[in-house]
Amino acid sequence: MKKTLIGILKVVVPLGLGIWLVLYFYRQLDPTQRAELFDAFARANWWWLLISILFGWMSHMSRAWRWRYLLDSMGYRPGFWNCYHATMSGYFMNLLIQRAGEASRAALLYRREKVPFVKGFGSIMAERAVDMILLIGLFGLTILLQFDKLDLFQERIAAFRADQGPGEASGFPWLWVVLGLITVAIGVGVYLMLTRPAIHARVMETLRGLGEGIRSVTRTRHPGGFIFHTFLIWFLYVLMFAVGFYCLPETSTVSWAGIMAGFVAGAIGIVLVQGGIGVYPAFVALIVSIYMPAPEGGGLLRPEALAMGWLIWVAQTVMTIVLGGLSLLLISRTPKPSET
Repeated sequence: MKKTLIGILKVVVPLGLGIWLVLYFYRQLDPTQRAELFDAFARANWWWLLISILFGWMSHMSRAWRWRYLLDSMGYRPGFWNCYHATMSGYFMNLLIQRAGEASRAALLYRREKVPFVKGFGSIMAERAVDMILLIGLFGLTILLQFDKLDLFQERIAAFRADQGPGEASGFPWLWVVLGLITVAIGVGVYLMLTRPAIHARVMETLRGLGEGIRSVTRTRHPGGFIFHTFLIWFLYVLMFAVGFYCLPETSTVSWAGIMAGFVAGAIGIVLVQGGIGVYPAFVALIVSIYMPAPEGGGLLRPEALAMGWLIWVAQTVMTIVLGGLSLLLISRTPKPSET
């Protein structure tokens, strides 16, 4: 019962945050700005969004190919299409169940190619570590491009917090409570490992598999290909985001500094809330609006920037649902080793 409740809360709380942000930002717009928002949706050039979807799909293809390099270093040579379908299925599952994409991706590849789950999962964690380094690098580059906008960022954040109203200063020591719970959980885990040989053996086996998967980055026999696809994935991510600005005339003139700032803001939104619902377009609009003329009716953001954020989010989410669902259907057939 407790596990079920926790699982439900993990889905409901982020989703609730996303829905709250949708309602909050919509209420911040006056009637004229709301009309401008819906007018922007009607005027959007969907051809640019189709190009955005194409770049997004290409990045997923590149990710599947890169994954094969890591698995090859561990002695496994899965077929490209099985890696691709597992990758897309993982993105699809992430929309349904929070953080289920990585586990389902490794499980599906085991089902189709007999790659041990812990090794496949370890290679995915290795990918995530490499991608995090690239994201931090992009974040640093973006900061370098924003020195002349730092004051505006601070003003925007201050205005956003001011509009939230006075915080609920309950004085409850949430930080110490969380740290205490983490400490207790670690203590219980160590106790069980020391007193239960079966649990100890299972944990050690899992850690060895994860370790081998993570080390696969340094042992790949195709370092050039791995590095190429790593940069290609993120280049396509940025292109996917950038071409979305051309779907509206008002956002098509935003500078590259603004595009990069919006890209990083959107990435943070997706990390905070599964699927980025509500958070992704809100964060993107909040930052991109800084690089556009101030809205005539006042407020934090331009309606066109909010519309553009929603359009990009909808386009990529629809792609994930359609192609990810199709991949899940195809890879869930009767397991059969693929030819490489």
